[in-house]
Amino acid sequence: MGMLVEKSTDRDAYKRGVINGVKYYGKHLMVTAVSCNDNLLDIDKVSGFVKEMVPRIDMVPFGDLVIARFGEGIEEGISAVQLIMTSAITIHTNDMARDMYLDVFSCKWFDEAVIAEMIKEFFDPEEIKENIILRR
Repeated sequence: MGMLVEKSTDRDAYKRGVINGVKYYGKHLMVTAVSCNDNLLDIDKVSGFVKEMVPRIDMVPFGDLVIARFGEGIEEGISAVQLIMTSAITIHTNDMARDMYLDVFSCKWFDEAVIAEMIKEFFDPEEIKENIILRR
């Protein structure tokens, strides 16, 4: 005979964000930074960007940053992953186009304006395109 497990009275208790009475697990920011400066080609500068972003958006790193340059021809670039206590930050770049694709997902709310300012400060892109998805 199977064991009866009592169901939680508030299934969404782990969801920290509340907007207009709706509970959300987290925020997922997706950024495309178009035509960045040459800092985007420098693995140390991209690494510094991620390492500085973590405390500036009030997050706590979990483990070390994983970062590498790989790919060939028009697909060569840098990829980076930084786990944070509340999820992850990932970056993929394209050397040829000088484009950066950044995802920040966290169940702890963060200020996406800080990230946009950092992108401008580090990489001076011609354009920044942002999408935010509130994850339920």
